[in-house]
Amino acid sequence: MKLYIVGTPIGNLGDMSPRAVKTLEEVDFIAAEDTRVTLKLLNHFGIKKPLVSYYEHNIRQRGQMIIDRILSGENCAIVTDAGMPCISDPGEDLVRLCAENNIPTEVVPGPSAVISALASSGLVTSRFAFEGFLSTNKKNRFEHLESIKDDTRTLIFYEAPHKLIYTLRDMLDVFGDRKISLARELTKLHEEIVRTTLSGAVEKYTQTSPKGEFVLVIEGAQKKEDDKMTLEEAIKLVEQLREEKGLSFACKEVAKISGINKRELYSAFNE
Repeated sequence: MKLYIVGTPIGNLGDMSPRAVKTLEEVDFIAAEDTRVTLKLLNHFGIKKPLVSYYEHNIRQRGQMIIDRILSGENCAIVTDAGMPCISDPGEDLVRLCAENNIPTEVVPGPSAVISALASSGLVTSRFAFEGFLSTNKKNRFEHLESIKDDTRTLIFYEAPHKLIYTLRDMLDVFGDRKISLARELTKLHEEIVRTTLSGAVEKYTQTSPKGEFVLVIEGAQKKEDDKMTLEEAIKLVEQLREEKGLSFACKEVAKISGINKRELYSAFNE
Protein backbone atom coordinates (compact mmCIF):
# COMPACT_ATOMS: atom_id res chain seq x y z
CA MET A 1 0.00 0.00 0.00
CA LYS A 2 1.51 3.31 -1.11
CA LEU A 3 0.77 6.75 -2.52
CA TYR A 4 2.68 7.63 -5.69
CA ILE A 5 3.15 11.35 -6.42
CA VAL A 6 3.33 11.42 -10.22
CA GLY A 7 4.45 14.38 -12.30
CA THR A 8 2.73 14.89 -15.65
CA PRO A 9 3.53 17.13 -18.66
CA ILE A 10 2.89 20.87 -18.39
CA GLY A 11 2.03 21.06 -22.07
CA ASN A 12 4.11 18.70 -24.19
CA LEU A 13 3.07 15.04 -23.93
CA GLY A 14 6.58 14.07 -25.01
CA ASP A 15 7.72 15.02 -21.51
CA MET A 16 5.81 12.14 -19.87
CA SER A 17 8.45 9.81 -18.45
CA PRO A 18 8.36 6.03 -19.03
CA ARG A 19 8.40 5.56 -15.24
CA ALA A 20 5.34 7.79 -14.85
CA VAL A 21 3.45 5.79 -17.51
CA LYS A 22 4.44 2.49 -15.86
CA THR A 23 3.36 3.73 -12.43
CA LEU A 24 -0.06 4.86 -13.66
CA GLU A 25 -0.49 1.49 -15.39
CA GLU A 26 0.26 -0.45 -12.21
CA VAL A 27 -1.60 1.42 -9.42
CA ASP A 28 -5.11 0.40 -8.40
CA PHE A 29 -6.62 3.87 -8.85
CA ILE A 30 -5.66 7.48 -9.61
CA ALA A 31 -6.63 10.63 -7.69
CA ALA A 32 -6.90 13.53 -10.12
CA GLU A 33 -7.53 17.27 -9.83
CA ASP A 34 -9.80 17.19 -12.89
CA THR A 35 -10.73 13.68 -14.05
CA ARG A 36 -11.61 14.95 -17.54
CA VAL A 37 -8.12 16.36 -18.08
CA THR A 38 -6.44 13.24 -16.67
CA LEU A 39 -8.65 10.94 -18.77
CA LYS A 40 -7.29 12.57 -21.93
CA LEU A 41 -3.75 11.92 -20.71
CA LEU A 42 -4.53 8.29 -19.87
CA ASN A 43 -6.23 7.73 -23.23
CA HIS A 44 -3.18 9.09 -25.05
CA PHE A 45 -0.99 6.45 -23.38
CA GLY A 46 -3.59 3.68 -23.50
CA ILE A 47 -3.96 3.50 -19.72
CA LYS A 48 -7.26 2.30 -18.24
CA LYS A 49 -7.55 2.93 -14.50
CA PRO A 50 -10.36 4.08 -12.17
CA LEU A 51 -10.23 7.83 -11.46
CA VAL A 52 -11.22 9.63 -8.26
CA SER A 53 -11.67 13.41 -8.32
CA TYR A 54 -9.62 15.17 -5.68
CA TYR A 55 -9.64 18.95 -5.70
CA GLU A 56 -9.76 21.95 -3.37
CA HIS A 57 -13.46 21.75 -2.49
CA ASN A 58 -13.67 18.03 -1.68
CA ILE A 59 -10.28 17.29 -0.11
CA ARG A 60 -11.63 16.49 3.37
CA GLN A 61 -14.22 13.96 2.26
CA ARG A 62 -12.25 12.42 -0.60
CA GLY A 63 -8.95 12.58 1.26
CA GLN A 64 -10.16 10.26 4.01
CA MET A 65 -11.76 7.94 1.46
CA ILE A 66 -8.46 7.68 -0.44
CA ILE A 67 -6.55 7.05 2.80
CA ASP A 68 -9.01 4.28 3.78
CA ARG A 69 -8.55 2.58 0.40
CA ILE A 70 -4.76 2.72 0.67
CA LEU A 71 -4.88 1.36 4.22
CA SER A 72 -7.02 -1.51 2.94
CA GLY A 73 -4.15 -2.54 0.64
CA GLU A 74 -4.57 -0.53 -2.57
CA ASN A 75 -1.94 1.60 -4.29
CA CYS A 76 -2.91 5.11 -5.43
CA ALA A 77 -1.27 7.67 -7.71
CA ILE A 78 -2.01 11.35 -7.34
CA VAL A 79 -1.71 13.64 -10.36
CA THR A 80 -2.54 17.25 -11.08
CA ASP A 81 -3.77 18.74 -14.35
CA ALA A 82 -0.21 19.65 -15.33
CA GLY A 83 3.16 19.35 -13.66
CA MET A 84 4.09 18.16 -10.18
CA PRO A 85 1.23 17.46 -7.75
CA CYS A 86 1.31 19.00 -4.27
CA ILE A 87 3.03 22.23 -5.38
CA SER A 88 0.46 25.02 -4.91
CA ASP A 89 -2.00 22.15 -5.25
CA PRO A 90 -4.49 20.26 -3.00
CA GLY A 91 -2.30 17.16 -3.20
CA GLU A 92 -0.18 18.52 -0.37
CA ASP A 93 -3.05 17.75 2.03
CA LEU A 94 -3.20 14.12 0.87
CA VAL A 95 0.53 13.69 1.48
CA ARG A 96 0.06 15.14 4.97
CA LEU A 97 -2.69 12.60 5.65
CA CYS A 98 -0.38 9.83 4.46
CA ALA A 99 2.32 11.03 6.85
CA GLU A 100 -0.18 11.05 9.72
CA ASN A 101 -1.27 7.50 8.88
CA ASN A 102 2.25 6.11 8.30
CA ILE A 103 1.49 5.45 4.64
CA PRO A 104 4.66 5.40 2.51
CA THR A 105 4.89 7.79 -0.44
CA GLU A 106 7.04 7.60 -3.55
CA VAL A 107 7.78 10.51 -5.86
CA VAL A 108 7.81 9.98 -9.63
CA PRO A 109 9.19 13.37 -10.69
CA GLY A 110 8.12 15.21 -13.78
CA PRO A 111 8.06 18.69 -15.34
CA SER A 112 7.59 21.75 -13.13
CA ALA A 113 6.46 25.13 -14.43
CA VAL A 114 8.19 26.84 -11.48
CA ILE A 115 11.63 25.33 -12.12
CA SER A 116 11.31 25.57 -15.91
CA ALA A 117 10.47 29.28 -15.71
CA LEU A 118 13.28 29.94 -13.24
CA ALA A 119 15.86 28.08 -15.34
CA SER A 120 14.97 30.13 -18.42
CA SER A 121 14.62 33.49 -16.65
CA GLY A 122 18.20 34.73 -16.85
CA LEU A 123 17.93 35.74 -13.18
CA VAL A 124 19.73 34.37 -10.12
CA THR A 125 18.79 30.72 -9.55
CA SER A 126 20.92 29.81 -6.52
CA ARG A 127 18.35 31.16 -4.03
CA PHE A 128 14.66 31.62 -4.79
CA ALA A 129 11.22 31.65 -3.16
CA PHE A 130 8.03 30.34 -4.73
CA GLU A 131 5.06 32.49 -3.66
CA GLY A 132 2.29 30.82 -5.68
CA PHE A 133 -0.81 32.86 -6.56
CA LEU A 134 -1.42 36.25 -4.97
CA SER A 135 -4.79 36.92 -3.36
CA THR A 136 -7.56 38.42 -5.49
CA ASN A 137 -8.26 40.78 -2.58
CA LYS A 138 -6.29 44.00 -3.14
CA LYS A 139 -5.54 44.56 0.56
CA ASN A 140 -4.30 41.00 1.06
CA ARG A 141 -2.30 41.18 -2.15
CA PHE A 142 -0.50 44.34 -1.02
CA GLU A 143 0.17 42.85 2.42
CA HIS A 144 1.72 39.78 0.77
CA LEU A 145 3.93 41.88 -1.50
CA GLU A 146 4.95 44.19 1.35
CA SER A 147 6.00 41.20 3.48
CA ILE A 148 8.51 40.03 0.85
CA LYS A 149 9.68 43.29 -0.75
CA ASP A 150 13.05 43.15 1.07
CA ASP A 151 13.66 39.46 0.26
CA THR A 152 16.92 39.24 -1.70
CA ARG A 153 15.99 35.88 -3.23
CA THR A 154 14.52 35.59 -6.73
CA LEU A 155 10.72 35.54 -6.36
CA ILE A 156 8.38 33.32 -8.39
CA PHE A 157 4.62 33.69 -8.79
CA TYR A 158 1.78 32.10 -10.78
CA GLU A 159 -0.73 34.43 -12.42
CA ALA A 160 -3.81 34.13 -14.63
CA PRO A 161 -4.02 36.29 -17.78
CA HIS A 162 -7.07 38.30 -16.68
CA LYS A 163 -5.30 39.39 -13.47
CA LEU A 164 -1.81 39.89 -14.90
CA ILE A 165 -1.83 43.66 -15.50
CA TYR A 166 -3.21 44.43 -12.01
CA THR A 167 -0.59 42.21 -10.40
CA LEU A 168 2.23 43.80 -12.41
CA ARG A 169 1.10 47.30 -11.41
CA ASP A 170 0.94 46.33 -7.75
CA MET A 171 4.40 44.74 -7.95
CA LEU A 172 5.81 47.88 -9.55
CA ASP A 173 4.29 50.00 -6.77
CA VAL A 174 5.68 47.81 -3.97
CA PHE A 175 8.94 46.42 -5.38
CA GLY A 176 10.05 49.28 -7.59
CA ASP A 177 11.28 48.75 -11.13
CA ARG A 178 13.01 45.37 -11.02
CA LYS A 179 13.94 42.86 -13.70
CA ILE A 180 11.24 40.31 -14.48
CA SER A 181 10.90 37.26 -16.71
CA LEU A 182 7.37 36.34 -17.78
CA ALA A 183 6.97 32.76 -19.03
CA ARG A 184 3.78 31.52 -20.62
CA GLU A 185 2.63 28.40 -22.46
CA LEU A 186 5.81 26.59 -21.36
CA THR A 187 6.65 23.51 -23.50
CA LYS A 188 3.70 24.26 -25.79
CA LEU A 189 3.69 25.39 -29.42
CA HIS A 190 3.43 29.09 -28.53
CA GLU A 191 5.87 29.10 -25.62
CA GLU A 192 7.05 32.63 -24.88
CA ILE A 193 9.55 34.04 -22.40
CA VAL A 194 9.66 37.83 -22.04
CA ARG A 195 12.64 39.26 -20.14
CA THR A 196 12.08 42.88 -19.26
CA THR A 197 11.45 45.16 -16.25
CA LEU A 198 8.26 45.58 -14.26
CA SER A 199 7.63 48.97 -15.89
CA GLY A 200 8.30 47.45 -19.30
CA ALA A 201 5.91 44.57 -18.56
CA VAL A 202 3.17 46.99 -17.46
CA GLU A 203 3.60 48.93 -20.70
CA LYS A 204 3.61 45.77 -22.85
CA TYR A 205 0.52 44.16 -21.33
CA THR A 206 -1.41 47.43 -21.18
CA GLN A 207 -1.12 47.51 -24.97
CA THR A 208 -1.34 43.75 -25.60
CA SER A 209 -3.96 41.46 -24.08
CA PRO A 210 -2.13 38.61 -22.26
CA LYS A 211 -3.03 35.01 -23.13
CA GLY A 212 -2.27 31.78 -21.29
CA GLU A 213 -1.16 31.06 -17.73
CA PHE A 214 1.95 32.97 -16.60
CA VAL A 215 4.89 32.23 -14.34
CA LEU A 216 6.48 35.47 -13.13
CA VAL A 217 10.13 35.37 -12.07
CA ILE A 218 11.25 38.59 -10.38
CA GLU A 219 14.64 39.86 -9.33
CA GLY A 220 15.14 39.88 -5.55
CA ALA A 221 15.72 43.04 -3.53
CA GLN A 222 19.19 44.55 -3.58
CA LYS A 223 21.17 43.84 -0.43
CA LYS A 224 21.37 46.95 1.72
CA GLU A 225 24.80 48.42 2.40
CA ASP A 226 24.50 47.96 6.17
CA ASP A 227 23.46 44.35 5.65
CA LYS A 228 26.59 43.43 3.70
CA MET A 229 28.55 40.49 5.03
CA THR A 230 31.84 41.28 6.74
CA LEU A 231 35.04 39.41 5.85
CA GLU A 232 34.92 37.68 9.22
CA GLU A 233 31.33 36.53 8.64
CA ALA A 234 32.22 35.35 5.13
CA ILE A 235 35.17 33.31 6.41
CA LYS A 236 32.95 31.64 8.99
CA LEU A 237 30.47 30.73 6.25
CA VAL A 238 33.29 29.29 4.11
CA GLU A 239 34.35 27.16 7.08
CA GLN A 240 30.83 25.76 7.36
CA LEU A 241 30.48 25.02 3.65
CA ARG A 242 33.92 23.58 2.97
CA GLU A 243 33.31 20.56 5.22
CA GLU A 244 30.65 19.34 2.83
CA LYS A 245 31.55 20.93 -0.52
CA GLY A 246 35.30 21.61 -0.36
CA LEU A 247 37.23 24.87 -0.04
CA SER A 248 37.19 25.95 -3.69
CA PHE A 249 33.41 25.54 -4.04
CA ALA A 250 32.77 27.19 -0.67
CA CYS A 251 34.84 30.26 -1.56
CA LYS A 252 33.10 30.59 -4.91
CA GLU A 253 29.59 30.42 -3.41
CA VAL A 254 30.34 32.77 -0.52
CA ALA A 255 31.94 35.25 -2.94
CA LYS A 256 28.63 35.37 -4.86
CA ILE A 257 26.63 35.99 -1.70
CA SER A 258 28.97 38.43 0.04
CA GLY A 259 30.52 40.35 -2.84
CA ILE A 260 33.96 39.64 -1.35
CA ASN A 261 36.64 38.56 -3.81
CA LYS A 262 37.02 34.78 -4.07
CA ARG A 263 40.84 35.01 -3.90
CA GLU A 264 40.66 37.04 -0.69
CA LEU A 265 38.53 34.33 0.91
CA TYR A 266 40.74 31.55 -0.39
CA SER A 267 43.90 33.25 0.85
CA ALA A 268 42.50 33.37 4.40
CA PHE A 269 42.83 29.56 4.49
CA ASN A 270 46.24 29.37 2.83
CA GLU A 271 48.31 31.80 4.80
